Amino acid sequence: MSPAFEDDRPATAGEVVRSLVFYFVFYVGTLGLVLATIVSLAFSPAISRKVARAWSLYHRLCCRVLLGIRVVREGPMPGGAVLYALRHESFFEAIDLPGEQGPPVVFAKQELLSIPLWGIAGRRYGLIGVDRSAGARALRNMVTTARERVSEGRPLAIFPEGTRVPHGKSPPLQSGFAGIYKLLKMPVIPVAVDSGRLYHRRWKRSGVIRYRYGALIPPGLERADIEARVHAAINALNHD
Repeated sequence: MSPAFEDDRPATAGEVVRSLVFYFVFYVGTLGLVLATIVSLAFSPAISRKVARAWSLYHRLCCRVLLGIRVVREGPMPGGAVLYALRHESFFEAIDLPGEQGPPVVFAKQELLSIPLWGIAGRRYGLIGVDRSAGARALRNMVTTARERVSEGRPLAIFPEGTRVPHGKSPPLQSGFAGIYKLLKMPVIPVAVDSGRLYHRRWKRSGVIRYRYGALIPPGLERADIEARVHAAINALNHD
C-alpha cells in the first residue's frame, strides 16, 4: 500500500476552503507576532522565547480549529539535558517545536540565520547555525554553544536528516549528526513525526499528526550504532 503522502487524489472543496482560511488567519496573525518579536529584541532573550512559544501555540490552534488537525503525543517526553532527534516531513514540526517541547535549542541551517532581522531573532531564541561546509573548529564551536544552552536547562533539538523528507521515504542520516552526538556526550531521544501526509501540501488535510517519542539512547555509542537506532526510531511512523 502506498504511503498516504503519495495519495495524489484531488483536494476536496472543503480542503481548499479550509486551507485558504488557514493561510489568511495564520499569516495575518504572524505579522503581529513578527512585530512583537522586533520589540522583544530590546529586552531579555527570555521575552523572545516567550514570543516564539506564543507563535508556535497560535499555529497549533489554527491547525486544530481551521484545518481539523489534532496533535497526539505517544511516549514520555523527558526534558532537561537531552538531544531530541526528530523526523522532518514539513514545516509543521519546525514551527511547532517551541510549543511542543518548551524552548528547545534547535540546530538549524546556517542560511536561515543570514536572513535580515529573522536571523537576529533566531539567535536570540537560541537557534544554532549548522554549516555543513565548515571544519572541525566550527563544529566544536557549535557544541560549545549547545552546552551553554543546556546549562540553562534547555533541551536540544536536531533534524538528523538535514532537510524535509517526504512521508514514506527514509534516506540515511546526515553525517554531521553523529559528530554532534559524539562531541555533546548527551543522551538522545528519537522522535518520529508523520506531519507530511497532512501538512506538506498546498491544500492541507484534516486528521491526526503524531509525535512518537522513542526510548532514550545513551551517549557513547559507535557511529554505526547510533545512526541505525535513530534512523529506525524516527521512521517508526513512516508507513502507518
